[in-house]
Amino acid sequence: MTSFGIGTLRWGLVMLLPALLATQARAADAPPAPPSAGAPATGAAPPADAPAGAGAAAPAPTGAPPADAAGAAGGSTDSGAYTVRLRGLEKNVNELKEQIFRTKARLNLLKETVLGGVIGASRALIHHKNEMGSSFRLIKAAFALDGVQIAAKSEGNLAELQEFDVYNGAIQPGSHTLSVALTYQGNGFGVFSYLKGYKFNVKSSHTFVAGESKSTNITVVGYEKGNITTQLSDKPAIDFRVNVMSAGESGTATAATKK
Repeated sequence: MTSFGIGTLRWGLVMLLPALLATQARAADAPPAPPSAGAPATGAAPPADAPAGAGAAAPAPTGAPPADAAGAAGGSTDSGAYTVRLRGLEKNVNELKEQIFRTKARLNLLKETVLGGVIGASRALIHHKNEMGSSFRLIKAAFALDGVQIAAKSEGNLAELQEFDVYNGAIQPGSHTLSVALTYQGNGFGVFSYLKGYKFNVKSSHTFVAGESKSTNITVVGYEKGNITTQLSDKPAIDFRVNVMSAGESGTATAATKK
């Protein structure tokens, strides 16, 4: 090749080199081709309105209790509240039963009086008196006439009541039996504070005759018997003091029966 041809070839290469470089730069800056229809792009983010679970499951918030644990806690709370309400209802029912029982006993006595045709002919007044020492506190007292309970007391201030009425009403003439059951709790201070952990039960009964047109007054007395050598459990006792009164008379006292 002649020197003229070689020079021409060099000049042509120099002119084409800038054009090739510009073409390569435009190809590098061009955006990628869009994906074909139906083919999901790799690594593409899910749409904003995509339903939960379409992608990866979202982790549970830190510290949130499991659903079954929350349900169990709610069930436990409901069960506890139901138990409290149930116990309250049972207490109310027991109190109503006791009131009904006492009312029924009085109605039975009244029915016997009416059927016997002796209304106003005989009367009984039963009274309780507490003469126990400071070592005993009365916490429960129950009274029954001819096997039918006519009164029962278990109030918290029962120990502070020195006297209270048990029964005051008509009674059928004839023989009757009064039964009494008293419960005491030990009471002590200092070295004798251990007495508070003891309970003492004492029971006794007394038979009396209600005469026609007479009022029989019976005072049930709780007292301590014995002396300093008597064991504490043997000291609680019951005394029945009976006073029979006729119309127009001041009353005739009968001998007291101690048991």
